[in-house]
Amino acid sequence: MDVVRMGVIGIGGMGSNHCRQMAEQRIPGMQLTAVADIRESRREWAKANLPAEVHIYETADALMDSGDVDAVLIATPHYLHPELAVAGFRRGLHVISEKPAGVYTKQVREMNGEAEKSDVVFALMFNQRTNPLYRKLREMVQSGEYGALKRVNWIITDWYRTQAYYDSGDWRATWDGEGGGVLLNQCPHQLDLLQWICGMPAKVQAFCHEGKWHHIEVEDDVTAYLEYPNGATGVFITSTGDAPGTNRLEVDLERAKLVCENGKLMMFEMKVSEREFCFTSKEGFAQPEGAWTEVDAPGENSQHNGVLAAFADAILHGGELIARGQEGINGLTLSNAMHLSSWLGHPVELPLDEELFLEELTKRRKLSKKKENVSGVTFNTEGTYGS
Repeated sequence: MDVVRMGVIGIGGMGSNHCRQMAEQRIPGMQLTAVADIRESRREWAKANLPAEVHIYETADALMDSGDVDAVLIATPHYLHPELAVAGFRRGLHVISEKPAGVYTKQVREMNGEAEKSDVVFALMFNQRTNPLYRKLREMVQSGEYGALKRVNWIITDWYRTQAYYDSGDWRATWDGEGGGVLLNQCPHQLDLLQWICGMPAKVQAFCHEGKWHHIEVEDDVTAYLEYPNGATGVFITSTGDAPGTNRLEVDLERAKLVCENGKLMMFEMKVSEREFCFTSKEGFAQPEGAWTEVDAPGENSQHNGVLAAFADAILHGGELIARGQEGINGLTLSNAMHLSSWLGHPVELPLDEELFLEELTKRRKLSKKKENVSGVTFNTEGTYGS
């Protein structure tokens, strides 16, 4: 195989952008050969905008059974991600899925089991992992050079969305259609990065406000408190209702404070560990000596195209993926834990009670209301990190 023949399932906002990149041959080792969408309007878009040799199908099954593809990219509503991934595995197709891995961890765990039984490449579209700032931050935290984690705070509220955005699709911002709000749609990237950089917490307490800033039934404002196995703590705050928003990630280690904001990674490095200083200093108001410096984080921020290029390289040459598909369950566990904690009104411990989460989610799906006056507008997502 010299090139990976790609099929894209779901050609709405993100799916259509991926199609453009492939059609314009911007992904080394990858060729767009087929697309599928149940909506006629999107298939008409494909006829008008994609090369004539790209085959267009009404269903995912028809595309996967066509023989036109070696791999598929899944860009459908969230509940379908695991189902379609498993269908691909069982046909011997390589699979890359848009985030999130799914809506609830029980389904994703079953998907991961099917992936392990197959002999195919499975990846997730965690394009934020290509950002050199986050890669460097992870390296510094995981190395242990600056001591153990003490605290992590992430305010990620630059996800502002209008009511028009939520009115654009009948599946958007509903429990039955999307399975969640800002945690499941916009924040899978940050929740993935949080666990990728700092590891998984042991306990989560969250307050998820549903329809606080918009006429929707899912959460659009979240504050969560995390406790880690070593006693470190964290706060995660997100919203689609703040304008202007903030994106500031702080990580406190025993011998350094790291701050990622406005495209820079800054570090306050102490001469001695804060833990040592605390118990050896003879002065009550003294602080550890140190200095702020900007951390050099070289490398290309290749984003979505970089994830796709790595996927093709893994299939063709056994290269390394940006994010293995099986890793998607970690950030989803955080999302599920935040929802469950908010619904129950108390902290939840990890490992998550998956059956209880699914039971609570099912209650909300049964009460989910069908949306009326849907605009059907497809917003251009090129250059953005959330759909």
